[in-house]
Amino acid sequence: MATSGFNLSSAPQPSISDVVEQKLRAERVVKSGAGWFITIAALSAVNSILNMSSAQFHFIFGLGITEVVDAIAKGVTNGGIVLDLIINGFIAGIFVLFWHFARKAQAWAFWVGMIVYALDGVIVLLFKDYLSAAFHAYALFRIYGGLSGISVLREAEAAALPAGAAIEPQ
Repeated sequence: MATSGFNLSSAPQPSISDVVEQKLRAERVVKSGAGWFITIAALSAVNSILNMSSAQFHFIFGLGITEVVDAIAKGVTNGGIVLDLIINGFIAGIFVLFWHFARKAQAWAFWVGMIVYALDGVIVLLFKDYLSAAFHAYALFRIYGGLSGISVLREAEAAALPAGAAIEPQ
């Protein structure tokens, strides 16, 4: 069969609407994975507030390191609560930064955030808080899902560019 010679590949080219849909799906996956960082930061702050108010429970969703800081701060007689707020605020702020850059599909934010959170998982394991450790594992799985969406997002962005257009980092 003779062809016109213009189509060099036999695979059909995806329509622009398919490419845009794929890009939007990939953005949703990346942002969903990144969202775990803000959830971890917020729930850690809630756990710290519960601890400072002498509540008899905590959520399994927080950070082990903030619980260590809470315990140390309770032992400090003068300024323990202020110290607790400053240190735990700083720790939560780090996870907010991971969230911010991960939402922009920065792979380093996912990797560094996952490493930090995995190390925190070791802390909760040392305290034999197995439910919290299980949550850490689940959250890491979901965060990794966001990281894996970055490659799909980059491919969709490249496919959406017109031929010969300059590629600019975001």
